[in-house]
Amino acid sequence: MGTFWRKYGKVFEVGLQNTFVYRWNFFLRACFGLFPLVGTVFVWGAIFETKGSGINNFDYSSVVFYFLLVIALDSLITPTDDEWQVAADIREGMINNFLVKPVNYLVYRFCLFASNRLLYTIVTIPVLVGIFFFFRHYLQWPRRPEVWLCSGISVVMAALLQFLISFCVAMLAFWMLEISTIVLILYSFEYFLSGHLFPLGLLPGWIQRLLAWSPFPYELYFPIAIFQQKVIGPAVYQGLGLQAAWTSIMAVAANVLWYRGLHKYQAVGG
Repeated sequence: MGTFWRKYGKVFEVGLQNTFVYRWNFFLRACFGLFPLVGTVFVWGAIFETKGSGINNFDYSSVVFYFLLVIALDSLITPTDDEWQVAADIREGMINNFLVKPVNYLVYRFCLFASNRLLYTIVTIPVLVGIFFFFRHYLQWPRRPEVWLCSGISVVMAALLQFLISFCVAMLAFWMLEISTIVLILYSFEYFLSGHLFPLGLLPGWIQRLLAWSPFPYELYFPIAIFQQKVIGPAVYQGLGLQAAWTSIMAVAANVLWYRGLHKYQAVGG
């Protein structure tokens, strides 16, 4: 066990060093990411002003707070270019280096993902603090510690789920020369169905119940819904169970695709 932590701890450290080179890119990306937020705030302000009331237990303040949390979680858990990097390793034969070493490629990639997200979050903290301070009148922090605990557990599983889904998509590079179309299709589904575009709680109830059986809400919307107490009581634990189930399914799928892809890769002389 000690060897495991030393080995992958070193991978994590190397990932931090490599990512640190792009710290100013991260900071500038976070700064320019404010423009969509400002536009979103104005659009939803016009919607609620026209309607004159809340929508499905959401009011203007809770929607603004929702998108602030989306920005924070995006920096913390959303993979950036991981699919392309893994696919490039496969296409260019770089995975040969891992076939002769006692390194689990899935764990290796997760260490790089975690180091990238940690450093990105640290670099963008000043921007996030500034955003939250500017919109401080819309912040509605939960008071019960169990809400913080459940949302924290959900955030961890959301990060794992997003990483595993991106890894599974990248594994298609074993069978396809170019995966860009698949990645863009998946990104479109994720952007709409995970809650990036709008809170899924605004949808009709029957659509929400249908989506609850898919993995997409658990990538972003669900942990925020717990934090905003839009999901309460037994529904929280049911959702956490489904989120854990999808995370486990994707973990199994990632390993199956890796070993089957690796068999094909070796069979054709990769």
